[in-house]
Amino acid sequence: MSEAVIPAALGDDEIIPGTDDTARPDDTLRPDDTARPDDTPRPDDTTVTGTETLPLTGERTVPGIAEENYWFRRHEVVYARLLDRCAGKTVLEAGSGEGYGADMISGVAAKVTGLDYDESAVAHVRARYPRVEMIQGNLADLPLADESVDVVVNFQVIEHLWDQSQFLRECLRVLRPGGELLISTPNRITFSPGRDTPLNPFHTRELDAAELDELLVDAGFRVELMTGVHHGETLRALDAKHGGSFIDAQIQRALAGEPWPAELTADVAAVRVEDFDLRTDDIDASLDLVAIAVKPGK
Repeated sequence: MSEAVIPAALGDDEIIPGTDDTARPDDTLRPDDTARPDDTPRPDDTTVTGTETLPLTGERTVPGIAEENYWFRRHEVVYARLLDRCAGKTVLEAGSGEGYGADMISGVAAKVTGLDYDESAVAHVRARYPRVEMIQGNLADLPLADESVDVVVNFQVIEHLWDQSQFLRECLRVLRPGGELLISTPNRITFSPGRDTPLNPFHTRELDAAELDELLVDAGFRVELMTGVHHGETLRALDAKHGGSFIDAQIQRALAGEPWPAELTADVAAVRVEDFDLRTDDIDASLDLVAIAVKPGK
């Protein structure tokens, strides 16, 4: 799931090296907020669903648009680094959006079920990613039996939900004992710095690491790992090149409503998964939080 081009601030010694979204009272999600890798930039602002399209609304990132590539890779990296946690497992992606992540997981998992509230997203995933069993449903009331999955994946979604605690209790319910919840969310400290309310109008509540940990524990989970996404060496160099913040340089151009400079577009289009680090140190300076939480009992 993802934020498109929206304001965020940078933060940046264990290193794991490189290898929204309108919030609605019923905890529903936007049509999607993820994107499938596509090395061929498209000139339009849609992602293709067979003969249909899902629009680029500003609430999500979509594939094949050079100016969106930074946000897409920043979300893709979490799938890539945690993919082995899904190997041979029965997996639910709660809030699967465009479906590229669920499709990635299908390459290693025994079975993947994608869940999204939006019917157009459900139809899109069914058409584009046939390996994924796609169902429509509400994250506040997961349409799955108790103890029916080994892993729940929830990336860049919880910040859009009105009742975050209820969602986490539902994740605990559908997981088998010893099962894992893999979850990511923007770090409130760097994403909406100095604010009591989110900068992103599609977020209901953003979290810092301590707040995410507390929510998970209160829902009944044991937090095995809390780590964060940081810029790696290449992206830190781009921060310096673009006036101190590569993110802010993108935001300023997007808000200006003018064509992007060719050099900035090229730098954004060249961002790779390998340009991000996942680190457990300096968690409050991370861009996004990533947690692995375990259901006790096994």
